[in-house]
Amino acid sequence: MAAVPGGRRSGPAAGARFFCTAGRGLEPFLMREVRSRLAATQVEYISGKVFFTTCSDLNMLKKLKSAERLFLLIKKQLPFNVSSVSKGKIFNEMQRLTNDDPESWLNAISIWKNLLELNAKKVKLSQKNANPLKRKVGENDIIAKKLKTAEMQEIQEKKECQVEKQIEEETLEQGNFTTKRDKSQEELQNDVAEAVDTHNQNDLTFRVSCRCSGAIAKTFTAQEAGRVIGIALMKQFGWKADLRNPNVEIFIHLSDIYCVVGIPVFRVPLASRAYIKTAGLRSTIAWAMASLAEIKAGAVVLDPMCGLGTILLEAAKEWPDVYYVGADVSDSQLLGACDNLKAAGLKDKIELLKVSVIELPLPSESVDTIISDIPFGKKFKLGKDIKHIIQEMERVLRVGGTIVLLLSEDHHRRLKGCEESSVPLNSKGSRTDKPGSTELLNPEEKAAISQPASSSFAASNQECLDGMPPFGSLVPVECYRVSLGKTDALIYKYKKSHSPGQ
Repeated sequence: MAAVPGGRRSGPAAGARFFCTAGRGLEPFLMREVRSRLAATQVEYISGKVFFTTCSDLNMLKKLKSAERLFLLIKKQLPFNVSSVSKGKIFNEMQRLTNDDPESWLNAISIWKNLLELNAKKVKLSQKNANPLKRKVGENDIIAKKLKTAEMQEIQEKKECQVEKQIEEETLEQGNFTTKRDKSQEELQNDVAEAVDTHNQNDLTFRVSCRCSGAIAKTFTAQEAGRVIGIALMKQFGWKADLRNPNVEIFIHLSDIYCVVGIPVFRVPLASRAYIKTAGLRSTIAWAMASLAEIKAGAVVLDPMCGLGTILLEAAKEWPDVYYVGADVSDSQLLGACDNLKAAGLKDKIELLKVSVIELPLPSESVDTIISDIPFGKKFKLGKDIKHIIQEMERVLRVGGTIVLLLSEDHHRRLKGCEESSVPLNSKGSRTDKPGSTELLNPEEKAAISQPASSSFAASNQECLDGMPPFGSLVPVECYRVSLGKTDALIYKYKKSHSPGQ
């Protein structure tokens, strides 16, 4: 349970119910993260979403790295039956989302306001503590008598600049990683002001954002569903619709598996990192890979194909007391990585080298951890080089060290075809039953909507690993299938068991 100074709970006394959206395949990472970072309980998942209860405040919630967006849960229920009823009856069922249980809506709005107001008090307190000690009145009087008006104004301006500088430094320490005010923080403060001004529930303005998928999307559009629910909210609570600048947004996802209603906690998605200037690999996947790598203080961590440096950035933000090295052969990629390091304030934490991944200028067994996104696509045709790339990684990795790789299907097939080793997806050579795929979910999910986080991921992971022979001295430990949007990729984790040749 997260706490604030004084030992008081930082969120609602009994804990609030939230859910996060996640890229397909990242659900197990997110479940582990909310437990460890937020001391979350009642952790459940459905495809693309993780539900949990926590008393954490907004500052802690904002630290989630494997989630796309965070929502305060209003309700979750079975899907609408669209196969045997008319469109009008479905709309009536939608209206019951608000009419049957108005208390859940009012409770969620109350918790949302409390979270924002509590955060506003903490921001004011931190800014107050950041102010420099004021001079004594007597000293100020003496100085005022000796100095001219123009000189007094100059001193005041310097003092104000000093205060602003200290406030910015305090903000940096609290996790806002730019010297300018974080845009998301400004938007959060706007949310606070709006929430404080709407103590009367009837004064609340709202907007409905609806997403429909599966068979239900073929029956009506998201706009139609949003309009029906919006009208029901106006009739039930007297709220006013405002599509441009509402106090609160209501998010609704209607699918063949579930109906979920929630309030976005932050306007800016958690996956949009303020400290990344130019995005490369999706930040959530980069963080997930780093979380598997068992990074320890004082370790040497290498990304031999670093690109724009996203993996190293995510790792350095989470595990700072480490020596990071990034390598790439592309001048443009290294230039982009350098810009990212400067923007994130990590230029002194990460060393960049222009070298080939198959000729690393590093001694054998000199690296503790390797994390890398092996490039693929039309621009990157590695072909048989994938084998030589991994062999060079194996050479520089110490015994007992960890390698975490993001591989395409083509990379996997080429590794599988290597004479010395093969790395099939599972013992059957199929593409299902992977940790992180929808097949991992309990077969009864459609009836139960969500299942508690259980051993299903571990069981499927073990089935995958049972058919994966070592690559030289690299022994596979974990594997996950994740979505990159239009295509899937595979996260492999290896441990080095012995020195080559032994």
